[in-house]
Amino acid sequence: MKYLAFIFVLSLACSGCKRDMSISAIPKGIPMTDKIKKSDAEWMTILTPEQFKVARKKGTERAFTGATWDNKKEGIYHCVCCDLPLFPSTTKYESGTGWPSFFQPIAQDNVALESDRSFFSVRTEVLCAKCDAHLGHVFEDGPKPTGLRYCMNSAAMNFQPASPKP
Repeated sequence: MKYLAFIFVLSLACSGCKRDMSISAIPKGIPMTDKIKKSDAEWMTILTPEQFKVARKKGTERAFTGATWDNKKEGIYHCVCCDLPLFPSTTKYESGTGWPSFFQPIAQDNVALESDRSFFSVRTEVLCAKCDAHLGHVFEDGPKPTGLRYCMNSAAMNFQPASPKP
């Protein structure tokens, strides 16, 4: 029985090994040379408790409760911590998950991807490339053209509506 449990755990650990989160078709952004580093105390003075929990402590808001999960307005979603543009509304779609979902970021260099092995699973975490804020996770079950679903937390982003057209 211990042997079967070991094999099961090993298979979970390796299930993400073959992932190719290819985002090569996404436009390059502005290279991030000036990373933002602040202490938790500094972040706590800037962010709400919910934003701090999600963006700085890798939390997750409850599904269908975030401010922008069902937002359909035109604009850009920015990092709540450093204001880096992350996702255009033109790549947002209804995934049925209860979190804002996008099929690609505004620029490849504006997000960073890291392996996340928490909660007995292997996922790919999405971070802000400028300040390392936790944004959410990316999965390979999204729509064309990328096949990716960037499942983000509303609390980690600010929405800036597009300027009215004259």
